Amino acid sequence: MTAPDQVLVFSATAGYRHDSIPAGAAALAELAAPHGLRTRHTEDPDDLRPDVLDGCAAVVFLSPTGEVLHANARRHLKAYVTGGGGFLGVHAAACAEEGWPYYGDLLGARFTGHPEIQPAVVTVEDHGHPATAKLPARWTWTDEWYDFGANPRALPGGSPGDGVRVLASVDERLYQGGTMGADHPLMWCHAPGAGRSFYTALGHLESAYLDPDFRASLEGALLWCAALDLR
Repeated sequence: MTAPDQVLVFSATAGYRHDSIPAGAAALAELAAPHGLRTRHTEDPDDLRPDVLDGCAAVVFLSPTGEVLHANARRHLKAYVTGGGGFLGVHAAACAEEGWPYYGDLLGARFTGHPEIQPAVVTVEDHGHPATAKLPARWTWTDEWYDFGANPRALPGGSPGDGVRVLASVDERLYQGGTMGADHPLMWCHAPGAGRSFYTALGHLESAYLDPDFRASLEGALLWCAALDLR
């Protein structure tokens, strides 16, 4: 049986639409190709169906916003992930599907707001993951610094003793307008059912998808979600 080799990149929006979506989709295609993966970029929820998902090594939600999935798409995505599929949420993925409780659990947290775009310092808490292995311990970065309604560290994992693994956080002392306090995660992963879920709050700006550090992080996250990581 042929291993799944497709990455489904989904970016439908029913709210704010990020100008960086085309750059993000192009970057994902470039990062996937050397690993034998091909991307399919769609904004049609009908593409979240078994005959498509069965061939997917991972599904990426690239800054979708609002209620963008119908009931069948929701059911099929949940079955795909809990059955062993990989899910990667990028940036505004935390702003989608607020009416679907499972999606909040899948992602790990929901967006509540952000201050103005500004530089800050990302602290890498765990270098033992492909998404953070190549990042500096303290990384100066400019982005929209998303606040979340709950800290993802509190979300139970999909396996006994396997909770959310926070990989990086932002130091609110070094920028203006953060609301989460001393512990502000922004990159994490966990195991829902038999699957893999990864979320990064970074990626607002189009220029991010040309940055070597961000691309290395995105590539590592994608490979981990596709179960192609070696770590």
